[in-house]
Amino acid sequence: MPKSSPCASPWPSLWLASLVVLVVQSVLSSSYSSPSSYQRPAAGGKRPGFMGRTLVLLDVNTRSPIRVLNDNFLSLQLDPSIIKDGWLDFLSSKRLVTLARGLAPAFLRFGGKRTDFLQFNNQKNLAKFRGPGPDYYLKNYEDDIVRSDIALDKQKGCKVAHHPDIMLELQREKAATTQLVLLKEQLSNIYSNITITARSLDKLYNFADCTGLHLILGLNALHRNPDNSWNTSSTLSLLKYGAGKKYNISWELGNEPNAYRSMVGRSVNSTQLAEDYAKLRTLLQSVRYYHRAHLFGPNAGRPRKNAILLLDGFMKNAGSVVDAVTWQHYYMDGRVNKAEDFLKTRLLDTLTEQITKVAKVVNTHTPGKKVWLGGLGPAWTGGINNLSDTYAASFLWMNALGVAAVQGIDVVLRHSFFDYGYTHLVDQQFNPLPDYWFSLVFKRLVGPRVLAVRVAGLQRKPQPGRVIRDKLRIYAHCTSFDNHNYVRGSITIYIINLHRSRKKIKLAGTLRNKTVHQYLLQPHGKDGLRARHVELNGEKLLIQDNETFPELKPKILRAGRTIAMPPMTIGFYVIKNINAYACRR
Repeated sequence: MPKSSPCASPWPSLWLASLVVLVVQSVLSSSYSSPSSYQRPAAGGKRPGFMGRTLVLLDVNTRSPIRVLNDNFLSLQLDPSIIKDGWLDFLSSKRLVTLARGLAPAFLRFGGKRTDFLQFNNQKNLAKFRGPGPDYYLKNYEDDIVRSDIALDKQKGCKVAHHPDIMLELQREKAATTQLVLLKEQLSNIYSNITITARSLDKLYNFADCTGLHLILGLNALHRNPDNSWNTSSTLSLLKYGAGKKYNISWELGNEPNAYRSMVGRSVNSTQLAEDYAKLRTLLQSVRYYHRAHLFGPNAGRPRKNAILLLDGFMKNAGSVVDAVTWQHYYMDGRVNKAEDFLKTRLLDTLTEQITKVAKVVNTHTPGKKVWLGGLGPAWTGGINNLSDTYAASFLWMNALGVAAVQGIDVVLRHSFFDYGYTHLVDQQFNPLPDYWFSLVFKRLVGPRVLAVRVAGLQRKPQPGRVIRDKLRIYAHCTSFDNHNYVRGSITIYIINLHRSRKKIKLAGTLRNKTVHQYLLQPHGKDGLRARHVELNGEKLLIQDNETFPELKPKILRAGRTIAMPPMTIGFYVIKNINAYACRR
């Protein structure tokens, strides 16, 4: 289990007393014999208490939080490729709007690999700029989009559309064709520009505004003058349009600037990038509506040598310009072909190492500056079909949220909410994938105050606690204040069991003899880790229609009952009526 930061206050003596009592009870119980009294079982029989030979004692420091995160800790990302493949036109779908609302409040970052090829064109209707589609339906398809836009314009406030099934099917065909073009560009490192029109920005902002998400818009950092300085013409036009519409937007410049040389054969060093950010800050201040707008960056890639060098130089020269430092982390490439690979502890632990590297650089130049994971996903290059879109990937996602929270990452932006590929929360049928359901439960139950966890493992033969710490990961937060089913002072614990066997957790200390509400999420059906559906306490989770979520019903565990975690599962546990001091204020 990842180590928590030291608590601000000492552990109460109640913990020690409870631990001693539980140890004695466990040793004397028939299901947990001591090593000295252990007897070999008869031939063909099982050892006494075989399934319960490991008991984990768990307590949480309820006096004070070790971290207080942003209220939008779990946030979302959309890739600019949705303009090119056409999915931007369908963000007004009632079902997509409903699914995004379920994860609010959150930030919505519009950025990714193609951020640096966006060009703003201040025109309303540019049908000729639309992406290619099969000739036999292109004309009618484009006419349908235009008619849909006209209908949306007549609506006041939040604009929501109903798209016929045939229209969605044609869009899926178009997106599949366009994605082959985008993949070819990525493999050849020859990228075409993407035009973001005024109409496109209207649709994007309408989606964010309707769903309670705050838009962060990525700007093209590769639009350069002959002297390699940043060309601000397109950005200034965009800012003026957004200000005129009173669009409340935050900003960032570029995406993974450390990778520009490999992408386009030209580089932007840290000094130049710092100057570009200073120029953007000045530009924002010159537009009255955005003079106090937030600016985030530099959105560096995984903290390897080049990225760390760029981040270090940027923080030295422009650390005070940005409101939060952003960087990205992706766990694996497309060569993975086993679901079990997503459960490897070495893979899960890479994030802790990367956070340590970034934090060291940031604290050297701007101590206390907020750090964001500006892009996080299970895999890059679109992910892996039937792997990164299944239950198996949820172990990476939930562990990443736990590690990031304990390490003080203020916001985690998940790549991506919706698009073509296999790393998203919602698929092209507008159906939520396992990671969506985990995100929804996380949003409903987990608040921004992080608590320190203390774990003690009891085993038949005393061994180093490596296995328990590595494969049983436990995180604790104050329960979300937005959840009115629980009073302030409640605690939410989420547990990740990577073991192939059941594990028992006994609540001790301040948690002892408290009623617990269990939200156990398991794969649905016979596909196991490759399942694309999730069940909560045995009930399959489904969206009933385009605007109704299923009721998230807990299973009530009586006070003092041991928590039994099935193998390779993830569960959330709310401790009610604990009146935790850290969670009351």
